[in-house]
Amino acid sequence: MTIQVLGRGCGRCEVLHLNTVAAVSELGLDASVEKVYEEAEIARAGVTGTPALALDGRVLISGAVPSVKLIRKLLADAVG
Repeated sequence: MTIQVLGRGCGRCEVLHLNTVAAVSELGLDASVEKVYEEAEIARAGVTGTPALALDGRVLISGAVPSVKLIRKLLADAVG
């Protein structure tokens, strides 16, 4: 399972990354959390607002910095 934080490396992107790592840890998921900075890759993912969070290429949320609690819910719902 691959989780991506898509954005240009701004402060909001860093907070989303930290929140995502915490949520993955709390859920005990076997997943890698990657940072994606390249604009072309962000555009290919269909993201128009950053930061964004994607799971295995599927964008779960964009243009926001969700809490750890919300990220846990998004990931839990996505993996079933």
